[in-house]
Amino acid sequence: MTTQQHIKLGQQTALISCLLGTVIFGSYVLTPSIELLLIGYAYIALAGLINMGILTSIVLKANKDKDNRKKLFATCGLMLLNIPVMLFYCWITMRLLDTMCVTFTNATPATLTDINILGCGAGHIDKLEAGESQTVWVGITGDCSIKIDYLSNGQKMEEGVTSYVTRGMGQKLKHHIGGQNNAHF
Repeated sequence: MTTQQHIKLGQQTALISCLLGTVIFGSYVLTPSIELLLIGYAYIALAGLINMGILTSIVLKANKDKDNRKKLFATCGLMLLNIPVMLFYCWITMRLLDTMCVTFTNATPATLTDINILGCGAGHIDKLEAGESQTVWVGITGDCSIKIDYLSNGQKMEEGVTSYVTRGMGQKLKHHIGGQNNAHF
Protein backbone atom coordinates (compact mmCIF):
# COMPACT_ATOMS: atom_id res chain seq x y z
CA MET A 1 0.00 0.00 0.00
CA THR A 2 1.36 3.47 -0.87
CA THR A 3 1.88 6.30 1.61
CA GLN A 4 -1.07 8.22 0.19
CA GLN A 5 -3.29 5.15 0.53
CA HIS A 6 -2.22 4.79 4.17
CA ILE A 7 -3.00 8.46 4.83
CA LYS A 8 -6.37 8.26 3.08
CA LEU A 9 -7.29 5.03 4.92
CA GLY A 10 -6.35 6.58 8.29
CA GLN A 11 -8.33 9.75 7.61
CA GLN A 12 -11.39 7.84 6.43
CA THR A 13 -11.20 5.46 9.37
CA ALA A 14 -10.98 8.37 11.83
CA LEU A 15 -13.96 10.12 10.24
CA ILE A 16 -16.14 7.03 9.93
CA SER A 17 -15.31 5.90 13.48
CA CYS A 18 -16.23 9.30 14.89
CA LEU A 19 -19.45 9.58 12.87
CA LEU A 20 -20.67 6.07 13.71
CA GLY A 21 -19.80 6.54 17.39
CA THR A 22 -21.65 9.85 17.43
CA VAL A 23 -24.74 8.32 15.80
CA ILE A 24 -24.80 5.46 18.32
CA PHE A 25 -24.24 7.85 21.24
CA GLY A 26 -26.87 10.32 19.99
CA SER A 27 -29.38 7.52 19.50
CA TYR A 28 -28.75 6.29 23.05
CA VAL A 29 -29.20 9.79 24.50
CA LEU A 30 -32.51 10.23 22.68
CA THR A 31 -33.85 6.74 23.45
CA PRO A 32 -31.84 5.24 26.31
CA SER A 33 -32.40 1.59 25.52
CA ILE A 34 -30.21 -1.17 26.86
CA GLU A 35 -29.82 -2.49 23.32
CA LEU A 36 -28.17 0.75 22.16
CA LEU A 37 -25.94 0.72 25.22
CA LEU A 38 -24.78 -2.80 24.35
CA ILE A 39 -24.31 -1.82 20.70
CA GLY A 40 -22.19 1.10 21.91
CA TYR A 41 -19.99 -1.15 24.03
CA ALA A 42 -19.54 -3.61 21.15
CA TYR A 43 -18.81 -0.74 18.77
CA ILE A 44 -16.09 0.63 21.05
CA ALA A 45 -14.40 -2.79 21.13
CA LEU A 46 -14.69 -3.40 17.38
CA ALA A 47 -13.73 0.12 16.33
CA GLY A 48 -10.83 0.03 18.79
CA LEU A 49 -9.45 -3.15 17.22
CA ILE A 50 -9.86 -1.87 13.66
CA ASN A 51 -8.34 1.52 14.49
CA MET A 52 -5.40 -0.10 16.31
CA GLY A 53 -4.70 -2.31 13.30
CA ILE A 54 -4.75 0.61 10.87
CA LEU A 55 -2.77 2.82 13.27
CA THR A 56 -0.11 0.11 13.60
CA SER A 57 0.06 -0.18 9.82
CA ILE A 58 0.55 3.59 9.46
CA VAL A 59 3.26 3.67 12.16
CA LEU A 60 5.12 0.83 10.43
CA LYS A 61 4.84 2.69 7.12
CA ALA A 62 6.17 5.87 8.80
CA ASN A 63 9.23 3.96 10.03
CA LYS A 64 10.01 2.92 6.46
CA ASP A 65 9.07 6.18 4.65
CA LYS A 66 11.20 8.92 6.20
CA ASP A 67 10.16 11.47 3.53
CA ASN A 68 6.46 11.27 4.46
CA ARG A 69 6.86 10.47 8.16
CA LYS A 70 5.40 13.80 9.29
CA LYS A 71 2.23 13.34 7.19
CA LEU A 72 1.82 9.76 8.38
CA PHE A 73 2.21 10.74 12.04
CA ALA A 74 -0.26 13.59 11.53
CA THR A 75 -2.74 10.98 10.30
CA CYS A 76 -2.02 8.93 13.44
CA GLY A 77 -2.74 12.03 15.53
CA LEU A 78 -6.05 12.52 13.72
CA MET A 79 -7.01 8.92 14.43
CA LEU A 80 -6.04 9.28 18.11
CA LEU A 81 -8.39 12.28 18.48
CA ASN A 82 -11.24 9.76 18.60
CA ILE A 83 -10.03 8.60 22.03
CA PRO A 84 -10.97 11.78 23.95
CA VAL A 85 -14.27 11.95 22.03
CA MET A 86 -15.04 8.36 23.06
CA LEU A 87 -14.07 9.08 26.69
CA PHE A 88 -16.36 12.14 26.71
CA TYR A 89 -19.27 10.10 25.34
CA CYS A 90 -18.62 7.38 27.97
CA TRP A 91 -18.55 10.00 30.74
CA ILE A 92 -21.92 11.44 29.64
CA THR A 93 -23.38 7.94 29.35
CA MET A 94 -22.27 7.11 32.89
CA ARG A 95 -23.93 10.30 34.14
CA LEU A 96 -27.15 9.37 32.33
CA LEU A 97 -27.09 5.90 33.84
CA ASP A 98 -27.19 7.57 37.27
CA THR A 99 -30.22 9.74 36.42
CA MET A 100 -33.94 9.12 36.04
CA CYS A 101 -35.60 11.42 33.52
CA VAL A 102 -39.26 11.44 34.52
CA THR A 103 -41.93 13.28 32.55
CA PHE A 104 -44.83 13.98 34.89
CA THR A 105 -48.23 14.57 33.28
CA ASN A 106 -51.27 15.72 35.18
CA ALA A 107 -53.88 13.11 34.17
CA THR A 108 -56.52 14.57 36.51
CA PRO A 109 -59.07 17.29 35.71
CA ALA A 110 -57.76 19.41 38.62
CA THR A 111 -54.75 21.71 38.88
CA LEU A 112 -52.07 20.00 40.97
CA THR A 113 -49.79 22.08 43.19
CA ASP A 114 -46.77 21.60 45.42
CA ILE A 115 -45.66 18.38 43.71
CA ASN A 116 -42.76 16.94 45.71
CA ILE A 117 -40.62 14.23 44.17
CA LEU A 118 -39.43 12.09 47.07
CA GLY A 119 -36.58 9.59 47.19
CA CYS A 120 -33.32 9.40 45.28
CA GLY A 121 -32.23 12.93 44.32
CA ALA A 122 -35.70 14.42 44.90
CA GLY A 123 -37.21 17.42 43.11
CA HIS A 124 -40.19 19.75 43.02
CA ILE A 125 -42.83 21.05 40.59
CA ASP A 126 -44.81 24.10 41.71
CA LYS A 127 -47.93 23.53 39.61
CA LEU A 128 -49.31 21.37 36.79
CA GLU A 129 -52.54 22.28 35.05
CA ALA A 130 -54.81 19.46 33.81
CA GLY A 131 -53.07 17.72 30.88
CA GLU A 132 -49.82 19.68 31.38
CA SER A 133 -46.45 17.88 31.51
CA GLN A 134 -43.06 18.70 32.96
CA THR A 135 -39.83 16.72 32.86
CA VAL A 136 -37.68 16.40 35.97
CA TRP A 137 -34.18 14.89 36.11
CA VAL A 138 -33.78 12.94 39.35
CA GLY A 139 -30.28 11.88 40.36
CA ILE A 140 -29.95 8.31 41.57
CA THR A 141 -27.94 8.47 44.79
CA GLY A 142 -28.01 4.75 45.64
CA ASP A 143 -30.70 2.15 46.22
CA CYS A 144 -33.94 4.11 46.39
CA SER A 145 -37.51 4.47 45.18
CA ILE A 146 -39.27 7.49 43.73
CA LYS A 147 -42.71 8.61 44.82
CA ILE A 148 -44.58 11.90 44.78
CA ASP A 149 -46.93 13.80 47.00
CA TYR A 150 -49.00 16.74 45.83
CA LEU A 151 -52.06 18.85 46.52
CA SER A 152 -55.21 18.29 44.48
CA ASN A 153 -58.09 20.63 45.37
CA GLY A 154 -56.35 21.25 48.70
CA GLN A 155 -56.19 17.53 49.52
CA LYS A 156 -52.77 15.89 49.99
CA MET A 157 -52.27 12.89 47.69
CA GLU A 158 -49.39 10.42 47.38
CA GLU A 159 -48.42 7.83 44.76
CA GLY A 160 -45.46 5.75 43.72
CA VAL A 161 -43.47 6.47 40.57
CA THR A 162 -40.99 3.59 40.63
CA SER A 163 -40.42 1.14 43.46
CA TYR A 164 -36.68 0.56 43.01
CA VAL A 165 -33.76 2.15 41.21
CA THR A 166 -30.05 2.06 41.83
CA ARG A 167 -26.94 3.64 40.33
CA GLY A 168 -26.42 2.59 36.73
CA MET A 169 -30.14 1.99 36.26
CA GLY A 170 -31.11 5.40 34.87
CA GLN A 171 -33.80 5.63 32.24
CA LYS A 172 -36.54 7.84 30.86
CA LEU A 173 -40.10 7.20 31.88
CA LYS A 174 -43.48 8.88 31.85
CA HIS A 175 -45.63 9.13 34.95
CA HIS A 176 -49.27 10.16 34.64
CA ILE A 177 -50.24 11.66 37.98
CA GLY A 178 -53.59 10.21 39.00
CA GLY A 179 -53.73 7.93 35.93
CA GLN A 180 -52.02 5.08 34.05
CA ASN A 181 -48.33 5.12 34.95
CA ASN A 182 -44.77 4.12 34.17
CA ALA A 183 -44.86 4.11 30.37
CA HIS A 184 -41.26 3.92 29.16
CA PHE A 185 -40.20 5.91 26.08
